[in-house]
Amino acid sequence: MKLLRTPDERFRDLPDFPFAPHYTDVTDPDNGSKSVRIHFLDEGPTDGPIVLLLHGEPSWCFLYRSMIPPLVAAGFRCVAPDLVGFGRSDKPTDRNDHTYARQVEWLREALFDNLDLRDVNLFAQDWGGLLGLRLVGEHPDRFARIIVANTGMGTGDKPAQEGFLAWQKFSQETPVFEVGKIVAGGCTTPLTASIVDAYDAPFPDETFKEAARMMPTLVPGSPNDPASQANRDAWAVLATFDRPLLTLFSDRDPVTTGGERAFQFKVPGAAGQPHTTIEGAGHFLQEDAGPVIARHVIDFVASTPST
Repeated sequence: MKLLRTPDERFRDLPDFPFAPHYTDVTDPDNGSKSVRIHFLDEGPTDGPIVLLLHGEPSWCFLYRSMIPPLVAAGFRCVAPDLVGFGRSDKPTDRNDHTYARQVEWLREALFDNLDLRDVNLFAQDWGGLLGLRLVGEHPDRFARIIVANTGMGTGDKPAQEGFLAWQKFSQETPVFEVGKIVAGGCTTPLTASIVDAYDAPFPDETFKEAARMMPTLVPGSPNDPASQANRDAWAVLATFDRPLLTLFSDRDPVTTGGERAFQFKVPGAAGQPHTTIEGAGHFLQEDAGPVIARHVIDFVASTPST
């Protein structure tokens, strides 16, 4: 597998991002060597309750910069990895090297084999849910609570929404995949030029963007998609998951509108929880309302003590 690694200087002087980088290596499936580097943030007390912050497409852990400080101040340990192909993590250059199954396995290896995270409070948005919820389905005992925000875990058994189909088409046809502008377009808050540049930082040129282009095509679009059965199996586990689950979907996201209902109706742990609509926020609600969302996470954990 051919990999690119974004030069460190691309990440200097990012706005409101004082966090130290950490790295762990996961397996290249082509040769079995641990040669794929994953970057992650690890902030807060090492013995604090863990909040796992999973980003989506085409963002990176920079998305969580306004949520991490209040979570750390409340005593949480915040772990925020960059998916393979994003942020400071390595970037396979062949689009075919990016598959749903590989992304799940890379994340599992990093979080469980390498970091041995347990009693995890998962916060998952966009592809963070498609991957994080698969991990819940396959390793439910690793998780204490789930917070889902503008995400889902499709099986291809129902047609995709028009907003997503338009995004999928755009991702394959646009000659230049302008990551910073794409993130800005998914926010209700105007982003400064320096923030747009920070989202572009991981991608010096188009050769670094194969994951960003490929991920929209990996969402199951038919019942026989390669990921469909594994996602159905994960949903079967979620249908028995009785630990607390909270939905925090925004009111101005055309891609995931109404997606919270599946979790509220199907997951036992969602019963009686203070599900909240984040008002005035777009798809990347962490940009639009990060401190507000952090407060909801803090209150949710406090109100649902571990048994």
